[in-house]
Amino acid sequence: MEEEKLNNAEEQSTGEASGGDKKPKKIPDIKGKISGMSKKKKIIAVIVIIVIVIAAMKGCGGKKADNSTDTYTYDTAVRTSITEVLTGEGTLEPADKYTVTTLIKGDVLSDTFEEGDIVAKDAVLYQVDSSDMENSVESAQLSLAAAQRSYNSAVKSLDDLNVKTKVGGIVTEVLVKVGDNVGAGQEIAKLRDDSTMTLELPFPADEADTFYIGQSATVTLYGSFETLPGRVASVSGASQVMPGNMIVKNVKIEVENPGAISDSQRATAEVGTSGSTQSGTFEFKENRSICAEVSGEVAAIVNDEGSKVSAGATIIRLTSDSVTDMVESAHDGVRSSELSLENLNDTLDDYNIKSPIEGTVIEKKVKAGDTIDSGAQLCTIYDLSYLKITMNVDELDISKVSVGQHVTVTADAVQGKTFEGKVTKINMAGNTTNGVTIYPVEVQIDDIDGLLPGMNVSTEIVVNNAEDVIAIPVGAVVRGDSVLVKTGNKSDDPDVPEGYEYVQVETGISDGNYVEIISGINEGDEIAYIQSSGGDMMFYGPGMMG
Repeated sequence: MEEEKLNNAEEQSTGEASGGDKKPKKIPDIKGKISGMSKKKKIIAVIVIIVIVIAAMKGCGGKKADNSTDTYTYDTAVRTSITEVLTGEGTLEPADKYTVTTLIKGDVLSDTFEEGDIVAKDAVLYQVDSSDMENSVESAQLSLAAAQRSYNSAVKSLDDLNVKTKVGGIVTEVLVKVGDNVGAGQEIAKLRDDSTMTLELPFPADEADTFYIGQSATVTLYGSFETLPGRVASVSGASQVMPGNMIVKNVKIEVENPGAISDSQRATAEVGTSGSTQSGTFEFKENRSICAEVSGEVAAIVNDEGSKVSAGATIIRLTSDSVTDMVESAHDGVRSSELSLENLNDTLDDYNIKSPIEGTVIEKKVKAGDTIDSGAQLCTIYDLSYLKITMNVDELDISKVSVGQHVTVTADAVQGKTFEGKVTKINMAGNTTNGVTIYPVEVQIDDIDGLLPGMNVSTEIVVNNAEDVIAIPVGAVVRGDSVLVKTGNKSDDPDVPEGYEYVQVETGISDGNYVEIISGINEGDEIAYIQSSGGDMMFYGPGMMG
């Protein structure tokens, strides 16, 4: 039976070759050899013949790359437009969100909102019973007042180290020297004001009742009988009975001292037509001792004997470590009381729980009548004035992104609609994983009709666009920016298709599928490139499928 098949094959081959003037193709004569074989050997021989024929067919169709699992794909450089985009995916988030918690514990007296309500920033959401805290605040206020009084007293003591005169005049005597220790109340100097002298004289009571303050008077000095102008300074309200049953009232008269009047000078006076019933001696306007208010050591004599000073002038300056320490301690006490009161007031404010942002109440967990503990979550608020998404951009592309850049956003949950976004923030703190760094880029979406927080969306940023440029598939450009181009020249590389050789090119932008060729290739040039496959590969000429 095998012999008949071989005969038929030989006849068929001879018949096909007999057409025209072509010489019949010679087929190896293996019939006689096969006929003498056993049945098993005949089958093996047929298999060997089939393998030889297949090998011959492969030799006619192309060249196999030794030890390769790659095959060439052929294409043509075309003129087109390329748009380079950066894409990303993520989950929408609100512009801001806040879970309101509490720092205090107590009974909730009231709440002012429900889920879905829009609340303003700083609007009171809950009021918690604060009666105990209010008592603590009042106590702290009293403590602060007491501390302030202590501090004021200490400051006064510090000021009292400057021993001052309360009136103007001439320092007549200094009773201490530098280095002396003085006690509180000790006399340290004397001061006199003799610019004006006063003379107190008795006048008949009925006449004195007609005098008035400031009325002119004439004073006559004993011995020289010199007269000086004066004025009524005061009239006593009480009457006195003098010898001879004369009823009088004392009248005080002031006289400008021409410089020679002393406190031993005697004189009489007349007011109008009324004269004094007796003479009297002058008194200085001021003649007083200056005393230390606090204890201390004399550090300096500021105004020595004979100095003319005005009211409030410092006569002696003292030092005292104890007074200085007392002031500092009192100051610390005031500050401590202030801080305590501030903390209590802050805590009291916490009993009025306010909204930290303006937004929509998404969840309400506590209501009036509940008792809350410190740290409890009360409600969640979203700011839905806009939504945002974070894109992760590769380090190779981050330089192409800038704030304000337009972003196209699509959502599977909102079919058939495209949303407009813009880049609002580029985080320069990148995240590196396995040697690759990505940078978070925040995108804001203002028109959110149909979008909700939590939805998954896709984003696209157009970073570059080239119109009417020459382009080839991205995979055709190999390392070093080389492309396998049909030039008709014989390549030095035996593994490349015949008539092809590598050409250096300059590339431009890419959309992930095609890359712009700036130079090195012209429109219509035929190119070849390797695509990976799992079986044997063969190199085919242009137009043939690999």
